[in-house]
Order: sequence, then structure tokens, then C-alpha cells
Amino acid sequence: MLSRRLFVGGASAAAFALAGRLDALAAERGLDIALINANVWTGRVGAPRTDAIGILGDRIVALGAGAVRQRITRSTRVVDLKGAFAMPAFTDGHTHFLRGATNLIQPDLLDVRSKEEFVAAVGAAAHARPGQWMLGGPWDEQRMGGVLPSHDWIDAVTPDTPVAIPRTDLHSYFLNAVALKLAGITRDTPDPAGGQIVRDAQGNPTGVVKDNAKLLIDRIVPPLSDAETDAIMRKGIAHGLSKGVGQVHNPEIDWTVYPSLRRLRAAGETDMRFYAFVPIDGWARMAKIVAEEGRGDDWVRWGACKALADGSLGARTALLYDPYTDVPSQQGVRVTSLANLREWIGQADAHGLHVATHAIGDRANDDILDIYASVAAANGAKDRRFRIEHAQHLRPSTIPRFARQKVIASMQPYHAIDDGRWAVKRIGEKRLDGTYAFKSMIESGAMVAFGSDWPVAPLDPLTGVYAAITRRTIDGANPGGWLPGQKITAEQTLHAYTAGNAYSGFMEDRTGYLAPGYYADIAVFDADLTAIDPLTIPKVQALHTFVGGKQRFTAGI
Repeated sequence: MLSRRLFVGGASAAAFALAGRLDALAAERGLDIALINANVWTGRVGAPRTDAIGILGDRIVALGAGAVRQRITRSTRVVDLKGAFAMPAFTDGHTHFLRGATNLIQPDLLDVRSKEEFVAAVGAAAHARPGQWMLGGPWDEQRMGGVLPSHDWIDAVTPDTPVAIPRTDLHSYFLNAVALKLAGITRDTPDPAGGQIVRDAQGNPTGVVKDNAKLLIDRIVPPLSDAETDAIMRKGIAHGLSKGVGQVHNPEIDWTVYPSLRRLRAAGETDMRFYAFVPIDGWARMAKIVAEEGRGDDWVRWGACKALADGSLGARTALLYDPYTDVPSQQGVRVTSLANLREWIGQADAHGLHVATHAIGDRANDDILDIYASVAAANGAKDRRFRIEHAQHLRPSTIPRFARQKVIASMQPYHAIDDGRWAVKRIGEKRLDGTYAFKSMIESGAMVAFGSDWPVAPLDPLTGVYAAITRRTIDGANPGGWLPGQKITAEQTLHAYTAGNAYSGFMEDRTGYLAPGYYADIAVFDADLTAIDPLTIPKVQALHTFVGGKQRFTAGI
């Protein structure tokens, strides 16, 4: 049974009025672009398909061959899609965009399968850029036998290169001896609150630091220049457009991306839409910006804050009620104290800011739902759309709270087929009920929005679509799906990536659907994602991506 939430959305009165004005203008002067002979999924679950889209300026003005043909003139650019599948452009609801884009120019360490391959890849990258900080790409010890790396693995091949590369979940860094020395991390350095310095049997740092211990490194890494940052962001934008992504949300814990986006917007259209979040402890600064300057425009928007409740399951820092099965002495960490979370979330909400909070463990999720409830009661009723980022490991009794409290579950399907290889080692069989519970969440009536967590997972929504539908872990060990009872349909998945994210970003009246009056943000693929064998989805190719009525990507060009 589909949640009634899947049918929420549609043109507002303003969108209807705009559509009427645009239609009259199109009838008078014709369309700018006509996409014909298409297989169009408009974004409405269960709705009939259509076969053509008419675009005027940055908006859709007509759907269906009859309506579109009537508005084609000599000046209309007609694009024959030859039966290709067209849909609302994907929105990725959770990225760390600059980190992900930076990894496009860093070594790929996720494909290594042994200590020897890891050392060789790091050594080659250090040799190519001697003396420069190595800050990517991400690593995963589970793909190298399950043993955390130690700085003595790579010290010999990085004698002059400081290395601080994140684990794939971004909750740990791996450092070499050079970086440890520069950061002043020794056996006598205490673990910071909300963080951990991993040590060997003698108490010496191994080179792995977790969560708030990463701040010891962040403070000494030389920042990118504005020009370097903006160039890297442009690389990421081009990459996302090539995957059919027309918009991303960037719930970040620093202020690096926000000013870059403002610079890019000042230079013109950014080609991809952005919703920028800043750290919750900077709520007062963001509230002042909103009061003085507004919230940006539909290319680059702001006015949202991101909080952190806990760490990650992979780092054993996700906050749980019960101890980790494989390390009973640990239950995770509070990255931010409950007192600060209550204060900052309450203040941000009171000042009209949108709040999202990272919570992975079952205890962390309950903590945040409790705080959200108390803040809503204190600040009064309004359309606040609180979000929990990840909502990853929940007690079954927690799931109905999302719909009841109108909290959006911002989830990442690819994590299920990645973490599903080893999650049972961390929390045991009994606690898997409520883990990556996509179907249960949707059927409960909650609004679900999907994203990647790039670079933790690829900035390719098709990998997430494949994951949500099949739940086949990336090691091939679960051909029938890991926790298969939580599989969802293709349309449910696409809805979460389109309309779900539009709602979670306050844009459901102009994005997330293909309808007259909505932005012409359209992705075109060479196969129907709702009809093909789900196992073939990773082979599907994006053909075109339109954002704001302009063709921003075309395959082969």
C-alpha cells in the first residue's frame, strides 16, 4: 500500500496562475523547446504517462503531443527523444558537495582490496604531488579485510607528504606520521569530547581519529583559495549533471561551500540548483544574513542549519541504547551535547531557520525526535519541516513518530547495500529490525527524501535507485536483498528522489514534478527506470539533463 504522502504535491494556486500566463504567451509566440516522442513520467505515482513536454523560458508550459504541437513554431527547437524516458531531474537530498568534487581529482581508494594495494595507491598519489596535503579519496577498511589502517603502513611512501584522508563515512580520518606530528597528536593527547584517537596496545596513536578528534587536523590543513574552491565546485556540478541531477541539498558542518555558492551565483546561473545548510552553532550568523539579505533565489538558496547528534556505525560512534555487539565497551558518542542541541535547534527554529540533524543510532534518533517535539511545542505551530539526516538505525516503535511529528526522513539507499555487508557485526541480528527501514517509513505516512551522502556514496542516483529496489549488497552476498522486507518500488524510489526532496526543501510548488508552471528541470535516460529489470539499472545512461529550461548536459558532447 502506497502512503498517501506519495500523492501529496501538485501545482499551487500561484503555479496554476503562472501556468495560465505562460500558456497564453506560448500560444502567442510559440515554445522555446519541444521534447517529443518521449516516455514521460511526470512524478505522480500511478498517474498516466504522457509523450511530450513544451518549454518556454525556464518553465514547462504544456504536456502531451497534442498540446505541444499546437505551440511549435519555426523558432521552436524540437528535440526528438525517440522513446527515451523523461522524468523530473533528480535532487540529491544529502551531499558534502565540495568534498565529493575534490575526490574527483584524488586517488580512488574504495576499489583497493588489500593493504598492499592501499599502500601502492597512496604512495603513487604522494609521488605525483610531493609535499602537498593528501585529503582524499575515501577508504573503507571493510574492503581491505576489516583491519583499520595504521600510519606505519604508509609512512615510508609518504615521507614528506602530510596525509589526512577520510573514511568513506566521513567520520574518521587516517593520518600518516607527518600529519600526526603537524597536528601535535601524541600518546599524551587526550581524546576530545565527542571524539576518539585510536591507539595501539602501547597507547600510541595509530593514525585513525574519529568524529570531533578530526578537528585537531581540520584546524591545521591549509584552506583552499576561493578560486580553487570554485573550480572544484564546477567540476562537481558537471559531474552531477551527467548523472541526471538537477539540484542538491548540502547539509554541511562548515561554512566553506556556502560562500563559494554565492560567488558562483554572482557570476551567473550555477547550472545546478543548490540548497545550502550551515552548522547549527552558527545559527545567529545565518539568521542575520536572512534578515538582511533574504534567502537567495532558486539557483542558490540558504536559511537552513545542520546539527550533528552522533557519529557513524562504521566508526562505532553512532549512539546506541545498547553496546556494540563486536565491541561491548562502546555505545557510540554524542558529537554535540544534548544541552547545545536543545539550545541551538530551538534558537534556529525560533528565528525561522530550517533545521536538519544528523542522527544514525537508535538513541540519537530518539533524542532528536524528543528535542524536535519540545522545540515545536515551545515555539508554536508552523510549517517547519524538521529533517533527520540518515534515520539509519531505529527502534521499530520510533518509526511512526516521523509521520506523527511531521519530521522528514532524509535517507540514503546506497548505504543499505554498502553497510549491509557488515552491519550485523556491529549491532547483531535483533537490532536489524528498523535498520534502513525505507518501506516501513513510507507506509507509516512519513515523508521520505533520498540522497547519496556524496562522497560517502556515488553522486549517481541510479545507484541509489538500484539499492532501494533490490537491496543487494555490493559484495554479492545477498542476491535476494538484505532485509528484503524493506524493498520499495521504482516509483516510490523516484518519488523520494524528486517530490520528496522538493518538499523537504520547500520547493514542492515548482520542482519535483513535470507540470505546467513548474521549472523545466528534466532528466532523460535511455531506459524506463520503472519498467526494466532492476538488476540492469546501473547500466542505464543519462542522455540529457535540463535545468531551468536549458540543456546543461547531453551525452557524447
